[in-house]
Amino acid sequence: MLKFVVVQYKRPDMTFEQFRDYLLQVHAPLAKKIPGLRKCIYNLVLEDVTRKAPGWHGIVELYFDDFPSMQAAWATPEGQAATNDNAQYADLGKTSWSVVEEITIL
Repeated sequence: MLKFVVVQYKRPDMTFEQFRDYLLQVHAPLAKKIPGLRKCIYNLVLEDVTRKAPGWHGIVELYFDDFPSMQAAWATPEGQAATNDNAQYADLGKTSWSVVEEITIL
């Protein structure tokens, strides 16, 4: 299985709560419609006064069968709708994404 990871930063004009609400209430339903998407996990930052804040606000993990399946999914109307929606809540100048190899050690 292939994993696509997005490190997201909220738009500067949004609070973290607005970012979180938009991501979960508006964007997540769009993501669920992407053909071939096998699994999607949102990792959202929690406040922790004992650690330095990471700067980013969320990490999204999207799972596909393989690279061609992922490329085909992004090319669908549903994939394009989810991709185009990112600008509504994420700072695209800072946000980054990559296909990654997941290595489980435990």
